[in-house]
Amino acid sequence: MPSRRGPAPTPNARRRNKTHALGEHELTPAAGDGRALPKALSIQTGGAKRFWRTWASAPQTQHWLETDWAELEITTRLVDAFYQGETRLAGEIRQRVGRWGATTEDRARLRMNFDQQAQEEAAQAAKEAATADMDAELFRMLSEN
Repeated sequence: MPSRRGPAPTPNARRRNKTHALGEHELTPAAGDGRALPKALSIQTGGAKRFWRTWASAPQTQHWLETDWAELEITTRLVDAFYQGETRLAGEIRQRVGRWGATTEDRARLRMNFDQQAQEEAAQAAKEAATADMDAELFRMLSEN
C-alpha cells in the first residue's frame, strides 16, 4: 500500500477557484455591428476579409477595448499572409483566436456563456456568409490560371 502525503481530502470538498480573475462573461445571442475593415491594412484575400467580418461582429467583441481591436488587426494581417501561402502562421493564428474564445473549449476556459439558440443561429449565419465568399474566392482562384 502506497503511503499518503498530507491529510486525506475532506468528503465535502469545495471548489476554491469559483471566480475567475477576469470574471464570467454572459454573451448576448445576437452578433454585434462590429467595425469596418480598415483600408490601411491592405487585406488582399477573401479569407482574411471573412475572418475580419466574423470576428468584428462576434458577440465577444462587446467587451473589447481598443487594444483588443488592434490585436484583431494584427491577427487579420497574419490570416491574410496565411491565405497567401504562409502556412507556418497557422499555430500563431490559433493561439491568438484562442484568447478570444474561438472554440467551445476556449470559451469554457475563459468562462464565457452562450445561449444554445444563439450558437445555432450564429453557426447558420456564418455558414451562409462563408458559402457566398468561398464561391467568389474559388472563382477568382480558378480564373487566375
